[in-house]
Amino acid sequence: MKKYTKAENSWVMYDWANSAYSIIISTAVFPLYYKASATSGGVSGSNSTAYLGYTIAIATFILAMIGPILGTIADYKGLKKKFFIFFFALGTISTALLAFIPGDHWLLLLGIYTLTVLGSSGSNVFYDAFLVDVAPEEKMNQVSSRGYGLGYIGSTIPFLLSIVIILLAQKEVIGITAGTASKIAFLITAVWWGVFSIPILRNVKQKYYIEREKNPVGQSFRRLGKTLKEIRKYKALFLFLLAYFFYIDGVGTIITMSTAYGTDLGISATNLLIILFATQVVAAPFAFLYGRLAKKYTGKKMLYVGISVYIIVCTYAYFMKTTTDFWIIAMLVASSQGGIQALSRAYFAKLVPKENANEFFGFYNIFGKFASIMGPLLVGATAQITGNSSSGVFSLIILFIIGITLLRFVPETKVEAPPVGEIKTV
Repeated sequence: MKKYTKAENSWVMYDWANSAYSIIISTAVFPLYYKASATSGGVSGSNSTAYLGYTIAIATFILAMIGPILGTIADYKGLKKKFFIFFFALGTISTALLAFIPGDHWLLLLGIYTLTVLGSSGSNVFYDAFLVDVAPEEKMNQVSSRGYGLGYIGSTIPFLLSIVIILLAQKEVIGITAGTASKIAFLITAVWWGVFSIPILRNVKQKYYIEREKNPVGQSFRRLGKTLKEIRKYKALFLFLLAYFFYIDGVGTIITMSTAYGTDLGISATNLLIILFATQVVAAPFAFLYGRLAKKYTGKKMLYVGISVYIIVCTYAYFMKTTTDFWIIAMLVASSQGGIQALSRAYFAKLVPKENANEFFGFYNIFGKFASIMGPLLVGATAQITGNSSSGVFSLIILFIIGITLLRFVPETKVEAPPVGEIKTV
């Protein structure tokens, strides 16, 4: 018997494909390219940063609002794949379009970037929901962790290739500008994302669904309203979402604000990119390890371990003073960030009614998106009051303590939620 089925292998390959977007477009290359474009357009540094922040906030809000609605509609037979393909196509095409926007058109860049965010995050809602279709419950931890592990590995290849091209362009070793090199990186991302998504497009199908009804949009809104009214019947599921809201906020804040911490320590941009690359490399085997250990010790216990590591990170960050300290924190984060995200996805997938997975993963998306608001505010306010960014990082310990406390009250095994619609399988 094969360890992983064709459907499972095809599903995890989307993590490999989409992770290139996460590091090249969301984290590393695009923000630097956009800042240079805005500067050449006469926009001040503070304003260009603010505009980028507003763009991300708008895209995040749109996704958070439409996630459960689209998810509820996608629970009908044959619609999950169609929604996934739509957002996947939106993401890859708009990412490629970034390469064809003139360098001084910074506002148009932000507009296209918004489409890439909607495409990437939107496709992930339905990708996550496909976990219930490809893996049995006893394998969800391993399959989800394998996806994150391969994602880290897959992201390093196009990222390294892009960085090499950009550095060679900056040193005038090759006859192109750094801006052109960045555009090549955007094309590399789109091609990588598209090519390695072929397996999920061909081999993953919606197994659990609700039979279509007349006026599916109206019926979907009614089902969504019924779920919200009967929220007490899903106590375990929403208690987990509440715990997830707090601890994933801390995880996301540390990831997204890591370069700011490094800059405060005087670490150069080049060294920060090296540390970021090393973090991706180290995170891959640890994501696999979390999946294996979850099989032996349960996913919930491994979530305790991961959250505990982040509590140590917050404590250590308070005393952070040197580049060595930053490296230690980065490696601690690398040891647990993939495991926490993978096991959270699998834990949630075990709790949801399979025929309504899209609807509930829409809520999962809401909690994940809005969780990215409180952490940065907490860090910013604490750092401003104390005049010390290390104190800001330490303040995140509150989120992890609340999260791990709430997680204690979530059942270890799946609690069967009442079906919202008639379940069908193929």
